Amino acid sequence: MSLHYPHDQPPAAGELIEVAPGVFWLRMPLPFQLDHINLWLLRDGAAWVIIDTGFSDDEVRAVWSQILDRLDGPVSRLVVTHFHPDHLGLATWLIEKTGAPLAMTTGEFLTAHAVWHEVGGHGARFMVEQFRQHGLDAEQLERFARRGSGYRKAVPALPEYYQRLKAADTLTVNGKKWQVLIGHGHAPEHMALYCAELDVLISGDMLLPRISTNISVFAATPEADALGWYLDSLDEMSREIPANTLVLPSHGLPFFGVQSRVEALHAHHAERLRALENSCEDAPKSAAELLETLFQRALDTHQTMFAMGEAIAHLNHLEQAGRLSRMTDTDGVIRYTRCKARTVH
Repeated sequence: MSLHYPHDQPPAAGELIEVAPGVFWLRMPLPFQLDHINLWLLRDGAAWVIIDTGFSDDEVRAVWSQILDRLDGPVSRLVVTHFHPDHLGLATWLIEKTGAPLAMTTGEFLTAHAVWHEVGGHGARFMVEQFRQHGLDAEQLERFARRGSGYRKAVPALPEYYQRLKAADTLTVNGKKWQVLIGHGHAPEHMALYCAELDVLISGDMLLPRISTNISVFAATPEADALGWYLDSLDEMSREIPANTLVLPSHGLPFFGVQSRVEALHAHHAERLRALENSCEDAPKSAAELLETLFQRALDTHQTMFAMGEAIAHLNHLEQAGRLSRMTDTDGVIRYTRCKARTVH
């Protein structure tokens, strides 16, 4: 089954589109090549629940101010799927504006604080060293060091308190139960929400219709198989979510076709893994040397950060699957070589 899109156009700035009974779609701008994020408002009796916040800038604040002024009731809860700035960036501001409590998973709440304060292996200095070990050249490393942490700029303030949500919890909104589904790989404890009664899945960044969400390895967990975790999470979602479910992604258009999209993402990553494996056939290669294999386009500093994380994730997956071997050169750079096929006796 191919993907089916019930809406061929997103809402205009400040517009709300009802995509399911009591479920409204709001789109906010982003200052990146990926230029938008989808946010969701759920009617909750006489009140409202907000899912994700948008990026912290004046344009987004202005649109939110218009929306909040038009709502016919208070905001009863703010739910955030994960810690990335386009999802959490305006949480503190919205809490101050609405008085609503924040709900998210512990993994995302604590990771946000670790990244913001640059502790526990999170932050620019740890990332620069990680990328040095994986072969990024001195000029690009210096750009990352000068750039510092973009997270604190994108998330000006973090909430100090939250309501914890965990796997298999349910949120009751407007008399309907939304089940908490946890996915890994894109973020430590990414939350999606599934309502069986409405046949609706708010997928966050775990399942997007046209692009593959970024899967990166943090400096704090250098040997993590983030790609394996992500693919396993997709398989679990594919098993649990019916084919007729409307998927509400954070980027792109709402769609039907969970299983088709999961199959396509498996095929995409399998092709990328084969390409990397083949590139390591003749000589050991570092993640930095393999960026051109994964990304056939020029990358700016912001894109290089994601690209390096993605390359390391794929290389870790291949090494742990026994398809690549890993070595550290005398210059301290990690390189990978294709494993020779074993002879079966």
